[in-house]
Amino acid sequence: MSRIHEIILPLKVIVGSGALNSLPSILRELNDKETLRIGVVTGENTYTAGGVFVEKTARDFGEVFVWRVKDSKLETAQRIAEEASSKSIDVVIGVGGGKSIDIAKYTGFKTGVPVISIPLAPSHDGIASPFASLKGSDKPYSMKTSTPYAVIADTDIISKAPKRLILSGIGDLLGKFVSVRDWQLAHRLKGEYYGEYAAQLALLSAKHALRYHEEIASSSPEGVRILVEALVSSGVSMCIAGSSRPASGSEHLFAHALEILAPGRVLHGEAVALGTIIMLYIYGDPLWKRIRRVMRKIGLPTTASELGLPPEILVKALTIAPSIRPERYTILGERGVSEEAALKVLRETSVI
Repeated sequence: MSRIHEIILPLKVIVGSGALNSLPSILRELNDKETLRIGVVTGENTYTAGGVFVEKTARDFGEVFVWRVKDSKLETAQRIAEEASSKSIDVVIGVGGGKSIDIAKYTGFKTGVPVISIPLAPSHDGIASPFASLKGSDKPYSMKTSTPYAVIADTDIISKAPKRLILSGIGDLLGKFVSVRDWQLAHRLKGEYYGEYAAQLALLSAKHALRYHEEIASSSPEGVRILVEALVSSGVSMCIAGSSRPASGSEHLFAHALEILAPGRVLHGEAVALGTIIMLYIYGDPLWKRIRRVMRKIGLPTTASELGLPPEILVKALTIAPSIRPERYTILGERGVSEEAALKVLRETSVI
């Protein structure tokens, strides 16, 4: 008997040159109140890049409250959600990268108000998903939040993002080659729910990134559009699945482990891409070699030294990865790999 889950998709996705100019029309259709109370969650740098414009635009519709976040800690998200609730916010807008959008989604979920996602860098697939990756006391905490009501991705702004962030977006998408396989494995061995449509949608976004890697890496507006649409597609796959399963597997567990062991040293998508090479090798899938070639070609790190990390950190990350989310079964199994096996894998993939 199949389980029942609710599928909530973004109502509007606006991608292209000047897309940010559509914000007024979306605010108008969101609420019939004469004046709105609007919360804007952004970062220090992203406030300058796009937050100022959003704040000025929102002021035409009522009172605006701006939160500039410096981290993605669960306690930070809880504080902002409480403040937003006390201010009776009608809509919350996330402007920037993963931190801002994740906290905006959490705030919308906790206060029961619509969320508008405005990514300024295409570095992750959370821009359209109903999940937020927040940091708890000792490890990243992924939780179900609100699916954004609308996603506004202005390619004129996003194409000006640092190239490293654009490459990170490619890296996050490449991870779906592993996450879908892990999901299938958990279905076969653990009887976990598996949705073929959601899986294929996530896989399509990875294939898209692989096929158009040169154009995306060029940071052209067209390349950025391709990347953003693929990231949205991956986010929608999670909406359909009702979990992050199609987009997050052992490659993400490895990435989260790296983020714990070397906080702030590696971008999420960089770590995911490296994890993709490693996990495909463990699966015995020769695709890992092609992905490594593409990563080298466009400038994504493929070695510990390119990441600026000592080899022992990567060995440790690979051994502790399954403990990040013990309930999520992957190719790493329930106990993970030994230090000796981790060393062997990392050497044979030339990561160390």
